[in-house]
Amino acid sequence: MKTIKLNTMKKLLLFAAVIAVSFTTFAQVGIGTTTPNASAALDITSTTSGLLPPRMTQVQRNAIATPAAGLIVYCTNCGANGELQFYNGTSWVNMVGDDAAPLTFNGLTYQEVTNSTTGEIWLDRNLGATQVATSSTDAASYGDLYQWGRNTDGHEQRNSATASGPVTSGSEGTNFITSSGDWLNNQDDTRWNGSTKGTHDPCPSGFRVPTETEWEAERAGFSSNNASGAYASVLKLPVAGYRYLIDGRLDLVGSIGGYWSSTVSSAAPYNLFFSSSNAYSYSFNKANGLSVRCIKE
Repeated sequence: MKTIKLNTMKKLLLFAAVIAVSFTTFAQVGIGTTTPNASAALDITSTTSGLLPPRMTQVQRNAIATPAAGLIVYCTNCGANGELQFYNGTSWVNMVGDDAAPLTFNGLTYQEVTNSTTGEIWLDRNLGATQVATSSTDAASYGDLYQWGRNTDGHEQRNSATASGPVTSGSEGTNFITSSGDWLNNQDDTRWNGSTKGTHDPCPSGFRVPTETEWEAERAGFSSNNASGAYASVLKLPVAGYRYLIDGRLDLVGSIGGYWSSTVSSAAPYNLFFSSSNAYSYSFNKANGLSVRCIKE
């Protein structure tokens, strides 16, 4: 009889231990407190110390295999003085500091996004777009269409008036200038000026129109070499279409994307082009109206 009672007692004690372990496993964890907040899985309480995340260089951060969305590190050589960053599922994003602050330009608010592979920092949407693209064909993300070498003067609006050209610099006004080639009478390949911000560059201070080389580096990282890959990238590039140089009509909106570079070859600037089947860089006449996405200087 004693043996039976002893075995029963052992079983009860073992059952109680299992229950206790289960409650411990699923309860909140407190460090520096015996009463962790019920809303927190981990509650660290201190008045003399802080929380120190892993610190690493950009190269070391980029070497993290398949980072989880929400992963946090301190990048010691990112930005001017290092950055506390988290992985948003597609790229590393600065959590604090000036680089993460919204940028208001021409009445619209932009953020910065960083390509963790190229290290380049871009605006998160096209110039003139009211939001980041939620799909490749999100009309609110299309933005404005610029003739090459022109600043933000009104011509970039998709419904701006047209005027016959080419014209003399300074006489273009707010019109979209129709032409068979250049909207200017006299060729000027310096208006957006390559890797240096030109005097007619439409991007906000600290940003400029990217070079062909910079666009090609981004394209090399697309998950697929087409419009789907362009949208899946950290830049979320939509198929915003373009404005035709001959008569100023909108064309292929929702089908193709065309993004100016500042690089010119034989009077024709290069642009990043993509459709449902392909993506590549090619030259295009300056009087066409294309999207602009700004890169940080």
